[in-house]
Amino acid sequence: MPEYYQLTEKQNRYIRWKNAADIVLSWAGMIVLSPVFLLIVAAIKIEDGIKAPVFFSQKRVGIHQTHFKLYKFRSMRLDTPHDKPTHLLENPEQYITKVGRFLRKSSLDELPQLWNIAKGEISVVGPRPALWNQDDLNALREQYGVHQIKPGLTGWAQINGRDELTIEEKSRQDAYYLHRLGAAMDARCFFGTFLSILRSDGVVEGGTGTLHKAEKER
Repeated sequence: MPEYYQLTEKQNRYIRWKNAADIVLSWAGMIVLSPVFLLIVAAIKIEDGIKAPVFFSQKRVGIHQTHFKLYKFRSMRLDTPHDKPTHLLENPEQYITKVGRFLRKSSLDELPQLWNIAKGEISVVGPRPALWNQDDLNALREQYGVHQIKPGLTGWAQINGRDELTIEEKSRQDAYYLHRLGAAMDARCFFGTFLSILRSDGVVEGGTGTLHKAEKER
């Protein structure tokens, strides 16, 4: 049974500061990146038609296992199963649009989550929010104590394997982050994200556990 970790008083003080910083950073990001938002909206409309929806929302698990709607730029076809993790789709590549392939590889599809941050539902840095029906991941996170903190736009697991990690490995990475939660750890995740995006590290459509599988095959 995984060991539950209780946040320290120092970490709780840091979280209060972090929540305020998240609000400032999210609003600044939406203002500065507004031209990028408009370009992405135009690209999606050009590919799928003027009436095609630009945004995609999905029920995710937040702090203390509350539920919220997470927003993304739509990167998949309208007939894609809605509440099914990508790694459980049969041939997920068939559902991804041309614009969506670029958005997902560059992680630009995640930009609308700046609004989730502004609303206080997620942080800039934290474990990536799981789908409401990802029972295996949510159960492990609860056992580790990960649900004590807000999920994030990016996190430790995102720069250490991302789609290549198994559910068990991902939850252990989340627990590792929780134990070391603080300004230094968040800075490592934040700046490490840009490097991971440039290298497209860990981006494997439908590839949860790919790294583990590859190691077993050696």
